[in-house]
Amino acid sequence: MAENCDHKCEGCSKGGCAERDFRVSPNAESKIKKVIGIISGKGGVGKSLVTSLLACKMTKMGYRSAILDADITGPSIPESFGESDKRADVVEGKEVLQPVVTASGIQLMSMNFLLQNENDPVVWRGPVISGAVKQFWADVIWKDVDFMFVDMPPGTGDVPLTVFQSLPIDGIIVVSSPQQLVRVIVEKAVKMANMMNIPILGLIENMSYVKCPDCSKEIYVFGKSNIEAIAKNYNLPVLARIPMRPETSAAVDSGDIESLEVPELDEAANVIERLLAKE
Repeated sequence: MAENCDHKCEGCSKGGCAERDFRVSPNAESKIKKVIGIISGKGGVGKSLVTSLLACKMTKMGYRSAILDADITGPSIPESFGESDKRADVVEGKEVLQPVVTASGIQLMSMNFLLQNENDPVVWRGPVISGAVKQFWADVIWKDVDFMFVDMPPGTGDVPLTVFQSLPIDGIIVVSSPQQLVRVIVEKAVKMANMMNIPILGLIENMSYVKCPDCSKEIYVFGKSNIEAIAKNYNLPVLARIPMRPETSAAVDSGDIESLEVPELDEAANVIERLLAKE
């Protein structure tokens, strides 16, 4: 939707929101093949975790991955990769930035890489936050990226709207958790994507269950999953149900997420990989 839109499409001097192109060009030196948005209708469902795990998964499959951390006011990506002490470098002689590169070669750009102290708050209004997201796309040199994952803040507000309109999104993955409350929130995110004609690759449920270490029984801490019902209602695939594991929390807390193996994400990785086959 256009900025300062009065919602009166008849006689709109700008041709109407649907006909306007808000896309922002990447830096001339960037090369990015596919862009996947990771979205959730609410916070606390593990969206950043899923973003990081997918980037690691595709890297282990031999692809070049990147993460654009669009959660400007609540970035957590640097901490997961043990890169929170790094700062983005300005390219000499140019007003552009180089992303921080992890041990396995994943390129990262996050607001924390631009702050003097990682715990400094970002107290900005919506338009300024949206502008920062565009700059992460246009003013960063992303080198030979096969898959860029965009970690979006929760909800259906300014940043998801900016990402959907400004970046060439090839598809999104909606992240949820088992609680019944999340169902309505997930449906809002799905409906927003449908309204804006953004392809939905599928749904991923995080914190689905805990597996008993003695008998391997699945224990549903947050109640039985309803992800299948949501998926059926919108004719979407369930790409993964990720269990809670102590080693996952330990790896994230220690900045060692790249060491994790998450076989539950195999199907999601296959779906993402097939995007390249469509070129």
